[in-house]
Amino acid sequence: MTDLKRTFLGVDRSISGRRWVHALDPRAEAAASRMAQLSGLPDIVGRVMAARGVAPEAAEAFLAPTIRDLMPDPSSLTAMDAAAARLADAIERRETVAVFGDYDVDGASSAALVHRYLAHFGLRCDIRIPDRITEGYGPNPAALRELAERGATLIVTVDCGSTSVEALADAAARGTDVVVLDHHQVGVDLPPAVAIVNPNRQDDVSGQGHLCAAGVVFLTLVAVSRELRRRGTAQSALPDLLNDLDLVALATVCDVVPLVGFNRALVVRGLEVLRARRNPGLRALAETARLQGPVEAFHLGFLLGPRINAGGRIGDAALGSRLLTLKDEARAKEIADELELLNAERQAMEREMLAEAEQEIRAEIGDGDGPPILVAGRSAWHPGIVGLIAARLKERFGRPAFAIAFDANGKGTGSGRSIAGFDIGRFVREAVADGTLLRGGGHAMAAGLTIEREKLADFRLRAETRARATVDALRAEDTLSLDGAIGARGLTIEMVRTIERAGPYGAGHPAPIFALPRHRLLSSAPVGTGGHIRATLRGADGATTSAIAFRAAGTPLGDALLGRRGEDVHVAGSVSIDRYQGNEKVTFRIIDLALPTL
Repeated sequence: MTDLKRTFLGVDRSISGRRWVHALDPRAEAAASRMAQLSGLPDIVGRVMAARGVAPEAAEAFLAPTIRDLMPDPSSLTAMDAAAARLADAIERRETVAVFGDYDVDGASSAALVHRYLAHFGLRCDIRIPDRITEGYGPNPAALRELAERGATLIVTVDCGSTSVEALADAAARGTDVVVLDHHQVGVDLPPAVAIVNPNRQDDVSGQGHLCAAGVVFLTLVAVSRELRRRGTAQSALPDLLNDLDLVALATVCDVVPLVGFNRALVVRGLEVLRARRNPGLRALAETARLQGPVEAFHLGFLLGPRINAGGRIGDAALGSRLLTLKDEARAKEIADELELLNAERQAMEREMLAEAEQEIRAEIGDGDGPPILVAGRSAWHPGIVGLIAARLKERFGRPAFAIAFDANGKGTGSGRSIAGFDIGRFVREAVADGTLLRGGGHAMAAGLTIEREKLADFRLRAETRARATVDALRAEDTLSLDGAIGARGLTIEMVRTIERAGPYGAGHPAPIFALPRHRLLSSAPVGTGGHIRATLRGADGATTSAIAFRAAGTPLGDALLGRRGEDVHVAGSVSIDRYQGNEKVTFRIIDLALPTL
């Protein structure tokens, strides 16, 4: 066992089956101390940064990341110069441009970025978002023909298009230019286009594969502005791209790409723009969601993002992108209200579907360990919500999971979510290659698929034979990394604000996890309709704190919280500031529990 894997509080196996380990090894401990000495940082901030690989000499730059220092040269991306030149041509010729985007937050934000940029020059720009159910992901020939017939001489696809051979070949044959701005994994063979800008295409060596589509779009617009300046456009006549970083930050957080390097700078600066609430659509959405206090990265992923996604999941897929382009306050409020209703409907459907999925999975697992990859599917499910169900199953059972909605003809549309270490996108692509699936693709942590019902047993067998050893090994090694221990008395507003200095936190830069060691579980009870459990804990010094475990009902964690009242327990979780009606209080979010050893 390495020093990095030192057991924390002696917890070899928690209620959730994980071993608790120290986030800092001795080398990181030394780096944290040096960081505090060099920068005058509080010790806890130094520990959090050192645990995430920040060198002492880089602390100052890390705490204040700038776009200027971290932005790569846009031309380092393959085909960027060709894309910028074509867009600059469209602006100079005052062409009609159409944007075809994906139906998620990244697609909506990316489409809005292009629209707002072109609108600055007075260009007409139509946005087309496909219907998730009737059209599916990516451009199709009919949709691109429709855009061309409405006058578009240039179509820009955002967050899609890299694998759309048929649609782009049809557009090329009809004389319609297409520029693709994407970030999804793609093979060697690319569709015909004026330019395909995708840092994950195999001949791109820019090293920017961590960008979401909105990040790629932002770099493209930087390149377009540079090209226009080269052609003689005055700087004062160009839009200030920094004013739209709120959209880039929203997409970066919601698409769960790593919050490191340039991505982190985009989010830090984008949050500043968001807090000014300049975008009427985002302002209306925040008000509808009753978002109080300064906007944090957490709010993007759990409040704003789900509402924008609701249109693409169960309603009008274009609502989100339309909202983000608006200048009309009244219209923005109308769409925000509509998305709020759709989100509430989505939540109700998700609860019902999740209960059915869990019932199916528990019956399959029985008294044993169950399959390495969970597969749940029903005919009555809404295909727009299966991705959420797969994510919940993965969280609840700690292994990769698929949820599939079958139509009346037996064709299933599914989504998968994975655990770290198992490439679910590759698993799906290989299943397509051997004929088990009709279509499918994705990346390491998420994937989508299309399957015939009669192939479902083959798909499950494939999971058993191809994934058992890998998934079992990953689950056996499951650990929870903790940044330190703290008592209930130490959970103060000042403490949380200190920790937030090293944020924002998210994928690739996880929020710190702390333990409350040997605290008495005074009370616990279910709260709300989402399976949450609220608890009160008391430390040895008599100080108490309120805590909450989200979606814990029916899990080992939830059972322990409800069944061990009056006992001393170790709990692990993250901290945040809850703001309600102008009041602030610390919230401790419990993610695991362990029983103290004697």
